[in-house]
Amino acid sequence: MDLNRLWKSVLAEIELSVSKATYHTHFAHSELISLDGEVASVGFPSPIMRTLAETRYYSLIKSVIDHKTGGNTSLVFMVLPKKETGGGDPGPLFTQTIDTELNTLNRARKLHINPDLTFDNYAVSTTNQLAYAAATAVSKTIGSAYNPLFLYGGVGVGKTHLMYAIANHLLVAKPSLKVVYCMGEEFLNEIIEAIQTKTARQFKQKYRGAELLMVDDVQFIAGKQTAQEEFFHTFNAVLREGGQILLTSDRPPHEIARLEDRLRSRFEGGLIVDISPPDFELRAAIVNIKAKALGLTIPSDCAQLVAANVVDARAIEGFLRRLTTELATKPQPITPDLISSLLNTKVTINNQGKNARRVTPQELLEAVAAYYDIKPTLLKGAKRDRPIARPRQVYMYLSKIELGMTYDDIGGTLSGRDHTTVMHGVETITQELSTNESLRAALTGIKQKLWAPSS
Repeated sequence: MDLNRLWKSVLAEIELSVSKATYHTHFAHSELISLDGEVASVGFPSPIMRTLAETRYYSLIKSVIDHKTGGNTSLVFMVLPKKETGGGDPGPLFTQTIDTELNTLNRARKLHINPDLTFDNYAVSTTNQLAYAAATAVSKTIGSAYNPLFLYGGVGVGKTHLMYAIANHLLVAKPSLKVVYCMGEEFLNEIIEAIQTKTARQFKQKYRGAELLMVDDVQFIAGKQTAQEEFFHTFNAVLREGGQILLTSDRPPHEIARLEDRLRSRFEGGLIVDISPPDFELRAAIVNIKAKALGLTIPSDCAQLVAANVVDARAIEGFLRRLTTELATKPQPITPDLISSLLNTKVTINNQGKNARRVTPQELLEAVAAYYDIKPTLLKGAKRDRPIARPRQVYMYLSKIELGMTYDDIGGTLSGRDHTTVMHGVETITQELSTNESLRAALTGIKQKLWAPSS
């Protein structure tokens, strides 16, 4: 096998999967040293570049080599011997750039921030456009634009991704910035530990000295008196010193039960942005972005099939990793049949990215009612009993995700219900899908009834 030709082919595919700057920085000077059985040795010009390849690009390189060779390759990264000619030496400025990036990468990981979640790989549509615009504004004018920035929404809608994107941007733009990131539950646990170990002073210095304070799932501190007391003073201290605060939650401040009024007031003092569940087009874009990061080339019909059946970004990433594993153990083309077998569904998608048969809201309403064995008129009625409320929420969810209807239009089909009621119903189903097997089965059953191809 011609190693040089193979590596050129691998690099050509990698170049399509990363930014131009990333390719020239990380891959342009690499070489395939050997391919012994299913062990590939890849060389890089310096120890720093080798470390970056091992920590950041292993899965990408492996997936491309596997695709080219049809094998299940293990990678070994090595440092290339320095060449005598000047052309092979990247030079001190190049090395300094790599060193800076490695330091930023290591710092992000020490802060428990995923360095791969940036603005560049965040898919934007109407459901998250405002949140994206606000996040980019904060990253450029920290401490003065939208402070605090409060993002809320269901599971897998991109709240944490935007938070990480802001942090990753600022770690590069302001390397000396004091950044603190934690989950709401971690904030609570650290307070308890500080009290037990008599290290309250260090705890206060850490959080109150932050120039960028990010708290994910802040709703977890609600109802915890000591945690809310300390967070109140931390919040004031950070703002007083001109620092930026970013908060995420699964609901807006006024819906967080047992949250102190003084904290609720401060949370509402900045910008509050709702991120809705991704629509079909956004989910398709997310499929392509995440597949690209994993070194996969997904045909458009396959990407649309995934988008039609997987409801949030985390679930999409999980499915694509499962697909990567399947291809590693059994190399084969990515086809709709393969995707359908992994999804365990028979739903088909046409070239326009919509379900193959046009379904009306009334047809959907009748299909949901039939599945739950109730009358369609009950879904439009005023009763809020769970046997009726749950099917009604399922109808709201499918109308939004599969038919692409607006919240107002969905409410109109349900006897004029308010758009906030519909939004709550969609979010409820979205949040439960990751843990509720019977709910997933119900959605699959309804969709198969409506869109299964005729035999």
